[in-house]
Amino acid sequence: MVASYCATFLKPEMLHIYRQITSLRRVRPVVIAQKLENKERFPFPDIHVISKPTFHFLRRIWFKQIADRPWQISPAEVRAIERVLNETKVQLLHIYFGHIAVLLRLLIRQWQKPSLVSFHGADVLVDMHKPAYRRATEEMLSLVTRVLVRSESLRQGVIDLGCAPEKIEIQRTGIPLTDFPSRERPLPDEGQWRLLQAGRLIEKKGLKTTLRAFAKFRKEFPAARLTIAGEGPQLEELQSLAHELQIVDAVDFPGFVSQEGLRELFYSSHIFLHPSETGRDGNQEGIPNSMLEAMASGLPVFATRHGGIPEAVENSISGILVSERDHRALADGLIDCAKDSARLASMGRAASESVAKKFNQTEQTRRLEAIYLREIGSAALSSRA
Repeated sequence: MVASYCATFLKPEMLHIYRQITSLRRVRPVVIAQKLENKERFPFPDIHVISKPTFHFLRRIWFKQIADRPWQISPAEVRAIERVLNETKVQLLHIYFGHIAVLLRLLIRQWQKPSLVSFHGADVLVDMHKPAYRRATEEMLSLVTRVLVRSESLRQGVIDLGCAPEKIEIQRTGIPLTDFPSRERPLPDEGQWRLLQAGRLIEKKGLKTTLRAFAKFRKEFPAARLTIAGEGPQLEELQSLAHELQIVDAVDFPGFVSQEGLRELFYSSHIFLHPSETGRDGNQEGIPNSMLEAMASGLPVFATRHGGIPEAVENSISGILVSERDHRALADGLIDCAKDSARLASMGRAASESVAKKFNQTEQTRRLEAIYLREIGSAALSSRA
């Protein structure tokens, strides 16, 4: 029995978490959460909701605004979670994500069985300029049994936070390859290129760089169109920039797109964009899931040397990589490849092969199960010693 702790089960952008939990076969997962969302989209048979205490919001205000340090769950919440862990005979606790594990330090310290934490990107460096937050993160890393990261860049980031390197394992995002079979795209008629970016409309996705690069690309290919699929706080700002760049009539903002709708966008597009950048708060990517899905489908990727992206995209082989915020280099790469259809097709094939080799969901699930079973076995041996 393995418990997956997700503070909210699950936000729309957490499909990769759902895939990971529901693909487990060699262990039986249960979910512990504080809040349920999107129950129809993410059905799961064994979820235990630990309600927040009556004065939860007051505790958060005290910790964050008065004490200026990360809040912790209350002793009553710890007892409630321990009760679920014991009643369901859980042998290992897997906490998503790093910043959530910081809040669970009291539980991790008291519970005697293995605890794992997954870092996915934003949870590595955000707020680490605040001494109290950094100390709390260092304490959490000293308490957990194992730390999982999605990329080599995140591994180094966690080491920089003070984690012992021997505690860290790379556990990559698993992509269900059968959902995204690779297809070659026919060349567009009369320069009607279709470019796509998909994800949360937030700073680290580099969407302003996308718009500026597309504006330059469209001067060469006036019939080109760009779709930016997703929701987020930057929507109005991005729409305003599209007006300013005089490309508003060529840019579509469809909002949140279902998985089926996203697949259709993949196969109706010629190029996928993801010029990620480090946010002002330190927020950065692991390896973007939408990018991996696009690559699996055979789309070449135009992105940045950011976070774990270079671990998935090989420059000039499976896509093009430029420096963060360099919209001119991004546009030049797009224009050059649009004029060389054979090169673009070759990169699309290489992108699909790269995902199949490194991010196959079946292989990544087997790896995760092996980590779970090894930690459970080590704990059992230690208890008998």
